[in-house]
Amino acid sequence: MGNPVLARRAEEVTDVAARETQALIADMLDTMARAGGIGLAAPQIGVSRRVIVFYPPPDTPERPESLEGIEVRVLINPVITYLDAEADREEDWEACLSVPGLKGLVPRHRRIRYQGLDADGNSIDVVAQAFHARVVQHEFDHLDGILYPKRLTDLSKLHYIQEWNPLADEEDAT
Repeated sequence: MGNPVLARRAEEVTDVAARETQALIADMLDTMARAGGIGLAAPQIGVSRRVIVFYPPPDTPERPESLEGIEVRVLINPVITYLDAEADREEDWEACLSVPGLKGLVPRHRRIRYQGLDADGNSIDVVAQAFHARVVQHEFDHLDGILYPKRLTDLSKLHYIQEWNPLADEEDAT
């Protein structure tokens, strides 16, 4: 957080097959694996390009216990269409490699459609919901210079991970 690349709209990829683009994708996949993340956007490694990599988890409300068996997806020049009303957004806890040590309660659309290109230049067109949709929206935000704390509706729901107590949040809600 604070790096200027993370605060601006990333540039479109003009040549998916270019050596530079393929090297970026390889670097992103390696970085995400080493960090133990579920997704990563090019601006997070200092590159202003509209590329994200992520594990498209099953369309279940929560993060899967394991990513084993889930194939990583590369999405270039993505476009998102929100398939539910603004009022139907759901809040859930998010963390981010670019905002280390913090976790926040972020509202997101439950159902989206995302389109773009894969690493080979083939079209992708997917309808996603629940956690899958949340992951894509989180990474897509990075391409527009948005870090998840900007999405918070209540700053009291931004916590240091080591201090976070989910039971205290439930007590506050009652």
